[in-house]
Amino acid sequence: MSSALFRFKQFTIHHDRTAMKVGTDGVLLGAIAGSGNPRNILEIGVGSGVVSMMLAQRFPMAKITGVEIDRDAWNQATENAQNSPWGQRIEFLNTSFQDYGSNRSEKFDLIVSNPPYFTNHLKSKDSKRNMALHNDALPFTELVVGVQRFLNPESEFWVILPPDQMTELQKKLSSSGLNIIFKANVKDSPSKNILRMIYGFSFFNQSVIEINLSIKEEDGKFSDDYSELLKEFLIVF
Repeated sequence: MSSALFRFKQFTIHHDRTAMKVGTDGVLLGAIAGSGNPRNILEIGVGSGVVSMMLAQRFPMAKITGVEIDRDAWNQATENAQNSPWGQRIEFLNTSFQDYGSNRSEKFDLIVSNPPYFTNHLKSKDSKRNMALHNDALPFTELVVGVQRFLNPESEFWVILPPDQMTELQKKLSSSGLNIIFKANVKDSPSKNILRMIYGFSFFNQSVIEINLSIKEEDGKFSDDYSELLKEFLIVF
């Protein structure tokens, strides 16, 4: 695998011009987010485009729209999508989520995001990486306002975050009437602390599905659950 690209079983992601490279967070979100048969999907913060393309593979009837504020990332994600088997169903727009939401009224069956979440952390000299990691450009309050605007009563919003930030976002979503419908607690191995949480939210109330997912076993091998989840995507499986 070259550092400039990441090969999946059905598509290839070039990510040399994006601040955030293909990583475990995006791959997990792409493999887990959503249920049923969504026809209209929005991704907030496209990056390299990997999440949208995994969703396109999983949901063959879906039309996918993505917004990406960084122009270089948007250009590369668009190229990645156009070179994939699902280019005709994917459209990425070079705009902020706030600007995108200010003049549109359509609703989405599924909204997904791997959002920037650092608030008061020391920043690097790389402005693009800062934008991808720090939520100055998309504070949680504005994320929630936009998500609420674009959801139907039975639509779903799925997001991946570290535990502390998920707690913060969940409180804001709950205040807007959105309920948790799914929880995935992600650990590096069973004995480690939770690294990430993937939550699904909706306006309707239902019993919460909760899973615990370890990426590796204690011996360092990929876990059966992780391998099963990503066997349709990653070449290593």
